[in-house]
Amino acid sequence: MYNDWLKKGFVDETIPEDLDLVEEIKALKKEKNALLMAHYYQKNEIQDIADFVGDSLALAWEASKTNADIILLSGVLFMGETAKILSPDKKVLVPDLNAGCSLADSCPADAFGEFIQQHPGHLVVTYVNTTAAVKALSDIVVTSTNAVKIINSIPVDQKIIFGPDKNLGHYLQSISGREMVLWDGACHVHERFSVEKIVDLKKQNEDALIIAHPECKKPVLTISDFIGSTASLLKFTQASDANKFIVATEWGILHQMQKASPEKTFIAAPPSDSTCGCNDCEYMRLNSLQKIYLTLKYGFPEVQVDESVRRKAIKPIERMFELSEGLINK
Repeated sequence: MYNDWLKKGFVDETIPEDLDLVEEIKALKKEKNALLMAHYYQKNEIQDIADFVGDSLALAWEASKTNADIILLSGVLFMGETAKILSPDKKVLVPDLNAGCSLADSCPADAFGEFIQQHPGHLVVTYVNTTAAVKALSDIVVTSTNAVKIINSIPVDQKIIFGPDKNLGHYLQSISGREMVLWDGACHVHERFSVEKIVDLKKQNEDALIIAHPECKKPVLTISDFIGSTASLLKFTQASDANKFIVATEWGILHQMQKASPEKTFIAAPPSDSTCGCNDCEYMRLNSLQKIYLTLKYGFPEVQVDESVRRKAIKPIERMFELSEGLINK
């Protein structure tokens, strides 16, 4: 029944309104030896009760070394798959099976496999925002934190396929000077930012720095004062002497920025089609305290990865860890 609720996007309406979900979740985590991991793009209340909050690289690393019996990954489905690939002996749960990823969905494994065959002799480098099946086709997996370092580590005479994010791919080409064959995929959140609205915000806040994730389109990156992964953006705001920032990424990260630097001002960069002045990922926002409570209570839905796929997919992730020395949790 719970599976039906989740597939329909429903939350169990029998949960008493006066139930203290935070305390119940804490008790269930202790009882079941469960680790709650949350991405920076999760709702504030989820970030605040998580045992670990991080970006894709940090989440993958934490999943690889936890002693918990259960990993509850509050983010999107590919993150749960990555945790299962790295910890096959753990029970990996996600709060909502519908929490997918537009970028991962833009790169079906069968089509990407044909794309690889059309470019023989190329090293296949894929962004972590992919399904387990696509990772299994890859030579190296990267995140936005380590992508530049990893691309620069590849011999200059080695041809490269990069997917699925074309915007990140173009950014890596501009930084590294490497020509790569790019898959035509993109993140719907980072594609939506309006350069015109950001420029208007800058005019209203001349002392603000514009900071952006490399999944954004080139025009947004061109006007930015700093470009980096979600974790890098957070660290930059902490270290910078500036007191105001216009942030071009999913606005969930503003919660951590404000907590780390309460004296500073953070403004969410607006998308083209919104009047709220913020840009959120509807997939990330599917998760809730209610769903986390139910997931821990029932031990469902559980992420499963075919073992033959897992064995192939873990190799490029392990290669990523080898090449990411000095970047994780620093």
